[in-house]
Amino acid sequence: MVIREYQPTDCKEILRLFYDTVHSVNLKDYAEEQLAVWATGKEDQEEWNRSLLGHYSLVAIADEIVIGFGDIDQSGYLDRLYIHRDYQRKGTASAICNKLEQTVIGKIVTHASVTARPFFEKRGYKVINEQQVERKGIVLKNYVMEKYRYNNGL
Repeated sequence: MVIREYQPTDCKEILRLFYDTVHSVNLKDYAEEQLAVWATGKEDQEEWNRSLLGHYSLVAIADEIVIGFGDIDQSGYLDRLYIHRDYQRKGTASAICNKLEQTVIGKIVTHASVTARPFFEKRGYKVINEQQVERKGIVLKNYVMEKYRYNNGL
């Protein structure tokens, strides 16, 4: 596995990975109608590309395909972290997250899905609150989570 910075040519494959991951990995924690509004399959590629370029964004490559991606902004908001369903629990998310977190000293915040919450808890994130996010009239539960990273890397 190689982790490198995001390139605009990755966007189409990232969007496909996002859709496939949400509709397979998150299926155990969310209803199909929730998944349909979370990842519609019609995401705006230009908007995603602009967002990923505006953040520190990484992609993981293995077997010549994108197997994961994640991004964090300058404020310490870890926006997205998605791993291909066939590469779950193999260290990909941890490797990406390690590199993203290293760019921040201070508070790191993420909005974790029900599925992702245990992963972030194992990394030392604490739940600040549960929230209900509405998309197209459908409510999805997630968690505002945060942790602090100090100069010594803790």
